[in-house]
Amino acid sequence: MIAKLTGTLDETGADWAVIDVGGVGYLVHCSARTLSALGERGGRCTVFTDLQVSENDMRLLGFAEAGERDWFRLLTGVQGVGSKVALAILSALSAGELRDACAAGDAASVARAQGVGPKLAGRIVNELKDKAGALPGGGGLAGTAAISHAGGASADAVSALQNLGFKPAVAAQAVARAQEELGEDTAEGDLIRVALRRAAG
Repeated sequence: MIAKLTGTLDETGADWAVIDVGGVGYLVHCSARTLSALGERGGRCTVFTDLQVSENDMRLLGFAEAGERDWFRLLTGVQGVGSKVALAILSALSAGELRDACAAGDAASVARAQGVGPKLAGRIVNELKDKAGALPGGGGLAGTAAISHAGGASADAVSALQNLGFKPAVAAQAVARAQEELGEDTAEGDLIRVALRRAAG
């Protein structure tokens, strides 16, 4: 499966871009945030990708960072959320805003996205609220210190703080700040120690 493309930004549209990689043009469907992050036409760009195959269609989705792709995969796992709706949500909300909305059960924020009604927004936050803390989203696409990836030391640290009674959003923000202070390769124990101070403060 194609996981990442690096090439020249050849052309863009309302929700897509063509990236030329060694003379081959890849049509990549993107959120508005990713499109704005790709830069000027003719410039070099990189997108993380997800290939979706259905009975009568095959499309490549592109994301400015891996964290946005993680959220896309989570969103499309919710009943009633296809790739177009997921991209609309990621256009309306940054990864950090989406994480915080799910953690807080804030369906109204998710319903701001085009094509997302209150009922679907409620289903999204209900299904994803327990997963919100373990996914990236610290600073959106500009990214400060995002939580690296589910299953890593940072995700385990978030889980540890939640087990101590901290809300998912509080735990995630505390770990993100600790990771920013200590560095991405910090051991889980050190992350937890500093994140506890941040969450308690």
